[in-house]
Amino acid sequence: MKLALRRSRALVAILVAILFTGSMLATTSIGASATGRAKPTIVMVHGAWADASGWQREVKELTDDGYPVIAPANPLRGLASDAAYLRSILETISGPVILVGHSYGGAVISNAATGLPNVKALVYVAAFVPDVHEPVAQLVQQFPGTLVTEDALDARPYPLPGGEVGVDLYLRADIFREAFAGDLPRSTTTVMQVSQRPFSLAAFTEPSGEPAWKTVPSWYLLATADKTIPPAAQEFMARRAGAKIVRVRSSHVAHQSHPHETLALIENAVRSVR
Repeated sequence: MKLALRRSRALVAILVAILFTGSMLATTSIGASATGRAKPTIVMVHGAWADASGWQREVKELTDDGYPVIAPANPLRGLASDAAYLRSILETISGPVILVGHSYGGAVISNAATGLPNVKALVYVAAFVPDVHEPVAQLVQQFPGTLVTEDALDARPYPLPGGEVGVDLYLRADIFREAFAGDLPRSTTTVMQVSQRPFSLAAFTEPSGEPAWKTVPSWYLLATADKTIPPAAQEFMARRAGAKIVRVRSSHVAHQSHPHETLALIENAVRSVR
């Protein structure tokens, strides 16, 4: 019995080593391919109440054009931990990277890219661009116009290690479309609302670290009909970051309702690193 157990453990160790090595080789291959074709890897980060499927149109166009693309799941648990998770992915990519963030994803890319020399551009899509010590909650409340008020949120507890309790924030069904995605078909927003990934209160209120936009060139797609992050807040953040601004009449999900404008902005950023 003991011999069989030792053999089983040895087999598990070998399997883990093989999988880890294969994963690293695959990642290196992607980076080398991007470098060989002079095409940077595009990393797209979604925000709260959403998932990576929102980048479908952009992913198709970019991959059809030969760009390596990664659209990881954003944990939405806390700004520092979410940024650390994204940074761990970025550190496996060889060659230049263009980081694209929507909504809260903008705060995550701002923190994850700090000090990483292969991140060559930051592209914000109706996104938060916090400065050091700023939580996104402060930025969304700093200017009038958001429909994401306390009454619009459905707060639900969830367990944390050590017996602590966290709080998840959902957008209520009766406000979701108007506040978040008013220019998408109702059939689409119904599915989005039902399948929304919650945003933890900790992520909403945690202060930002030192942001990458202070040293990395930035682009910003400003949604002028946004009822989640007020356009005035977007303008303030984009100008403060020295971002190149393009305006589009869009709801908060500009990457879904205006994929061509989003792609054009990403391509502008790509051209800057060639």
